[in-house]
Amino acid sequence: MCNLYRMTSNVQAIAQMFAPLANAQVNLPAFSEIYPDAEAPVLIARGPTRRLGTMRWGWPPFGEVKRPVTNIRNLASPMWRAALEDPNRRCLVPVTAFSEWSQTPDPVTGRKRKHWFALKEQELFAFAGLWRPTAEGPRFAFLTCEANAVVGRIHPKAMPVILGTAEAAHQWLTAQGDAAAAMQRPYADAAMMEIDVAETAPAASPAPRKPEQPSLF
Repeated sequence: MCNLYRMTSNVQAIAQMFAPLANAQVNLPAFSEIYPDAEAPVLIARGPTRRLGTMRWGWPPFGEVKRPVTNIRNLASPMWRAALEDPNRRCLVPVTAFSEWSQTPDPVTGRKRKHWFALKEQELFAFAGLWRPTAEGPRFAFLTCEANAVVGRIHPKAMPVILGTAEAAHQWLTAQGDAAAAMQRPYADAAMMEIDVAETAPAASPAPRKPEQPSLF
């Protein structure tokens, strides 16, 4: 499962790819490492336009689940059905790279290593996400699917559902439920690559909501 990604592009690039953006004048910092329970950039549809803001990553726990849900795989579950069938509850999660941990420790360091993945021909893409309101503010998670060969070499169980074009992003935000569910498929191997990312110091705690970050509501 993907529990680390980055979004280091800018609002102008987001506005260009996911147009029309209603609030393209907002400021947004670079997010070099985004972990669960942190605030992260998200786009939602508002009529014919999109709106950019931040949400907390992690669907509230439910039933026997004790931790917030970051990745969504089983779309047949009643937990996701209402959000999937409502285009207003779908979202785009802008991304520039995502990470999966190695299955075995590095022979030199004795620790598992981060492997970062990106698209070959473009810096910016999106994960297909779902969101819900809560008393503490909106929360999101994104879909995963069977891993392709590029990601599966490191993490064979799953990979995020990637939206690599403006057309795919539009389809995710507007399609009927069954058509949206059909987008839960691996991204093309030929369009992806593993990349080197400079390590940053780990965050001491999840990033809090910052006043200067744009609200979606």
